[in-house]
Amino acid sequence: MGNIVIRDSVPVDLSAVTTLYSKAFPNEDLMPLVTALMAEPTQPLSLVAVEGPSIVGHVMFTICGVIGTETRIALLAPLAVASSKQQQGIGSTLVRSGCQRLQDLAVAQVCVLGDPAYYEQFGFAANDHLLPPYTLPKEWRPAWQSVNLGNAKETCEGQLSVPKPWRDPALWGAEAR
Repeated sequence: MGNIVIRDSVPVDLSAVTTLYSKAFPNEDLMPLVTALMAEPTQPLSLVAVEGPSIVGHVMFTICGVIGTETRIALLAPLAVASSKQQQGIGSTLVRSGCQRLQDLAVAQVCVLGDPAYYEQFGFAANDHLLPPYTLPKEWRPAWQSVNLGNAKETCEGQLSVPKPWRDPALWGAEAR
């Protein structure tokens, strides 16, 4: 990974993060979600990968819950790496660093709606016990995955409770309930 440093993001990073996402996902505007999450009273864990003066990667982990329990779950998203820096371990390092930090914060499990071929390297596996806030389209269901952290021996069961920015059905490919 060369001279890449992983650190907490700070407000001054927003412009570089905006540029990163616009290039990584030209057909999606993820910045309204990112800025809304950063404005939440309980801000997500937001990490950047920095090479020299440039931000070359970013990931967010939003702390969520399970309805009717005290269990702390994290939702991993979004994740972006500059196209010129992909396949160099930056995304993997961001995910692993975030999971380690979440384990230290007594988070039991991390969920993601993402490519199973990518996330299986971190131990993520399909999850049909912890339900996302909306019913996923059939073709998206294999992408709903989770990994237990630390001493969590069992996969949590129930409905994921997410903060307001995540309550947009479009983020889940779903219709409003």
